[in-house]
Amino acid sequence: MKIIVIGAGAWGTAMAVSAARHPAGHEVLLWARDAAQARAMAERRENSRYLPGVALPPTLRLAQADATALPALVADAELLVVATPVAGLRAMLGVLHEARVPLAWLCKGFEPPQDAGVAHAFGLMPHEIQQQVAPGVLAGALSGPSFAQEVAHGRPTALVAASHHARVRETLVEAFHGPALRVYGNDDLVGVEVGGAVKNVLAIATGLADGLQLGLNARAALITRGLAEIARLGAALGAQHETFMGLSGLGDLVLTATGDLSRNRRVGLLLAEGKTLPEAVRSLGHVAEGVYSARTVLQRARQLGVEMPITEGVVALLDGQARPAEVVAALMGRDPGTELS
Repeated sequence: MKIIVIGAGAWGTAMAVSAARHPAGHEVLLWARDAAQARAMAERRENSRYLPGVALPPTLRLAQADATALPALVADAELLVVATPVAGLRAMLGVLHEARVPLAWLCKGFEPPQDAGVAHAFGLMPHEIQQQVAPGVLAGALSGPSFAQEVAHGRPTALVAASHHARVRETLVEAFHGPALRVYGNDDLVGVEVGGAVKNVLAIATGLADGLQLGLNARAALITRGLAEIARLGAALGAQHETFMGLSGLGDLVLTATGDLSRNRRVGLLLAEGKTLPEAVRSLGHVAEGVYSARTVLQRARQLGVEMPITEGVVALLDGQARPAEVVAALMGRDPGTELS
């Protein structure tokens, strides 16, 4: 299979490496937006900026060109994998809107609002962006509990290929399912994307609790109640409840909320140390999607009448309206209720 991965960040590189190592002998091309980065990767056979220490397979080809040249570059591909951040997905789908082969994105989160001047404006999830920009493309998401470094090193991982189209799901399984990577199909694209987006916000809360040394009981409570928030928002958006008990719900939340490689959890830890949000973000060196998604998650929840108290606390913290200890006090001071409400 001829696979083109568009975007040479950590995730794009990791998935390109995984596909290039596949026993089926896929022909894999990794496209980098930055010419200097592409040259450095070609010379060193390593993405030293995002995945240092991971050797690029000899069969993995590299390319760089202006984004407007992509339609010609991908003309004979059998699968397109878009590895841009959510903020860059709209522009990339605009370039690829005439694609006639399966396309999948790797990003998780919400797009920044397109019209900040409108009070009710809110950011969209990837599948909603695709419906606006490239409705004719057979598309979906490749998601689930995974750190790029571990996938690139060939450590056991399980992902979800989510799409309304069976052809997309089957193509993703064929492309990536192998000895170290299991890929499960799921037709609940909405649920998979909600889980992938909201867990980043909740990982900030869990990092905060860990940084304040509130204990393992508190961590378990936050993860469990956080999963309830994800499920409530997902149900309001039309997702299937079962999805949140799977890899892209419970699995992704547990990994991101507890894993030492989680950038979102790290944000919470740094805020607990007394760092400001700009200081915390600068220290990461990479995008922490939860920082940018939190407000949109809360906007959409309020629009739908969905209660998300942990998310509210994270937004108050990120906006400087509450200190870490005040967020915890507000959550612990809530009126009692039934667990399943």
